[in-house]
Amino acid sequence: MSKKTRKKSPKPVPRKPAPVQARKLAKPQRTKSSPAKAAKSGAKVAGKAVKATPAVSHKAAAKPLKKADSAANTGAGLSEGAKAPAFRLPRDGGATVSLADYAGKKLVLFFYPRADTPGCTKEAIDFTRLARAFADTETAVLGVSADPPKAQEAFRDKHELVTPLVSDETHQMLEAYGVWGEKSMYGKTFLGILRTTILIGTNGRIIRIWRHVRVDGHADEVLATVRAA
Repeated sequence: MSKKTRKKSPKPVPRKPAPVQARKLAKPQRTKSSPAKAAKSGAKVAGKAVKATPAVSHKAAAKPLKKADSAANTGAGLSEGAKAPAFRLPRDGGATVSLADYAGKKLVLFFYPRADTPGCTKEAIDFTRLARAFADTETAVLGVSADPPKAQEAFRDKHELVTPLVSDETHQMLEAYGVWGEKSMYGKTFLGILRTTILIGTNGRIIRIWRHVRVDGHADEVLATVRAA
C-alpha cells in the first residue's frame, strides 16, 4: 500500500470534564454525625487531628438555689393582729419567763442586738425610766437579746436596769418573731438581731410592731401607744 493511500487513524478525542454541578451530584452525600460522635472522632485540620468540643447542655439545677439564711426567718411575715408566738426562756437572775406568764396583760417586747452597746444601753435605760408608767397601765416590759444570762446580769447591774432581760441564745424566739436576719456594717454582711419592738395585747394578739427602731424617743412612743390601746 502506498503512502498516499494509507489512511491515518483518527486521533482520540479528549473527554470534556463533567460540569462542577454534575460532579457534586455524583458524589455520595455524607450524613451528618451526631454531636456525640463528633465529640469522639476528631476532625483533621492541616494534617493534624483536632478534638471536637462537646456540646454544652444547660440542665436545670437538681435543687432550687437557697436564699440567704437571713431570708428564712419563720416570723418574717408576722403582722399586727396575728397571735403572738409562744416562748419560754431564761432571764437574768436565773428564773425563766414565758408568754403564758403574762396572760390577760399587755406585754412589750423590745429586741436589742447586744447588751452594753451604746444604742442598746440607751434603749434599756429609757424603758427602765418609764417602768412605773408602764406598770400603771398594767403593761409588762421585757428586753430580749441573744446574750447569755451572765452577760444580761452584768448589763443589768452596770446600768441599774429594772426591766427583766431575756436570753435567747438558740434564736428560736428571735426567728419566730421575725427579728433575726441579715445586717450590714462597715461593708460586711452578717446575721443578727434587727432592733424591733412588739406590743402584745391582753388577748395574746399583736397590737403593734415597730421595725428598724431608732432609739431616741422610742420608749416614750411605745408608752403613748400602750395608753391609747
